[in-house]
Amino acid sequence: MSDCEKVIFHIDVNSAFLSWEAVYRLEQGGTVDLREIPCAVGGDKTKRRGIILAKSLSAKACGVKTGEPLTEALKKCPSLIVVSAHHSMYRQYSQKFLNILREYSPSVEQYSIDEAFMDMTGMEKLIGNPVAFAHKLKNRISKELGFTVNIGISGNKYLAKMASDFEKPDKVHTLFPTEIKTKMWPLPVSDLLFVGRATTQVLKKLGIYTIGDLANTDVEILKCHLKKQGESIWNFANGRDTSLVESESQGNKGYGNSTTIAFDVTDEGTAKMVLLSLCETVAARLRKDDVKAEVVSVSVRDFEMKTVSHQRVMAAPTNITGEIYDTVCVLFDELWDGMPIRHLGVHTSRVSKEERGRQMSLFDLNTNYEKMEKMDMAVDKIRKKFGNNAIMRASFLDNKKVENMTGGHPDGRQVDLKTLKEKKNE
Repeated sequence: MSDCEKVIFHIDVNSAFLSWEAVYRLEQGGTVDLREIPCAVGGDKTKRRGIILAKSLSAKACGVKTGEPLTEALKKCPSLIVVSAHHSMYRQYSQKFLNILREYSPSVEQYSIDEAFMDMTGMEKLIGNPVAFAHKLKNRISKELGFTVNIGISGNKYLAKMASDFEKPDKVHTLFPTEIKTKMWPLPVSDLLFVGRATTQVLKKLGIYTIGDLANTDVEILKCHLKKQGESIWNFANGRDTSLVESESQGNKGYGNSTTIAFDVTDEGTAKMVLLSLCETVAARLRKDDVKAEVVSVSVRDFEMKTVSHQRVMAAPTNITGEIYDTVCVLFDELWDGMPIRHLGVHTSRVSKEERGRQMSLFDLNTNYEKMEKMDMAVDKIRKKFGNNAIMRASFLDNKKVENMTGGHPDGRQVDLKTLKEKKNE
């Protein structure tokens, strides 16, 4: 490994929600490890949150799949123990996990509640061999926090994440550029991150069955059939990724919101209605705290529970609902490949109270940002006094499927975890 070669870790908690439920119960004196019995974490059975969020290995052996309805899972495994999700507790364990990572690198990017990237470039003099250190790191997390992780190591974020998805649980894998041909190219093209079922079908019609086939296809052919996404996945198949590990300072946390949808979203219009609803809540929170965000990101999770995300730096920091939504729509169009959608999220970062002048462009000449800001503030005042539904956009008036302002988990409160009991079907 050369001195200038980047070293990126991707750390992924194994079956996070189930692991955290199991760890807490054992810490409270429980005698049953949920990871060692047919068990799954699910949500409210009366809503779309009534799906499998995480499952044990024995449940997986019975055919239980992440993302399927609880009713289907129980048919496959009648003895399945289903426990409710407690998201506030998961955030507590996630923070403990991230705190350990930050002891070793100032560049830690939280990718999701149970995943993070670490930039370990140039750290060899402090940590020694990166692979040997990764084993020590995962063992420390297991010993101190009680749950296991997988760690993928490479020279960029994409390959590191691909590596961490290799054999699980409690493993360390590498996928450096020199290993792509032997470790990644033989895999089915559907194993490539950001390649969903619809894209896989298009690729198969082109005679592309493996990641290697994709990597060695003329990129112009891919662009012809898949537009910009074709070029993106071609670069990924060849191990190319220039994105940086972007850590956020503790005083500069982002504002975000997400929702699991009560039905499969298969059309662009409905998806963008959900995104607008999320933008309403996120922008309102930014304005409430008198801050503006410079980076906007969108996450899309399909019915197979595969998640993709994309972000963009705004021309100027903003908390204007319409401006954030316009950017969100552009990002969504770049991400979505037509797969049925289960979950959507909008997140903002690089948040500050610092006022900066707006760099105007030719496209902004007819945009009155000051008027848009005043309108949003007026709407906020009305909603604060009379409720969120007192005023809403016309597109939500007759829409019974998408709420005006939505997102977030139902248990935002701090859960008294000592009330949790080991019993069937909580």
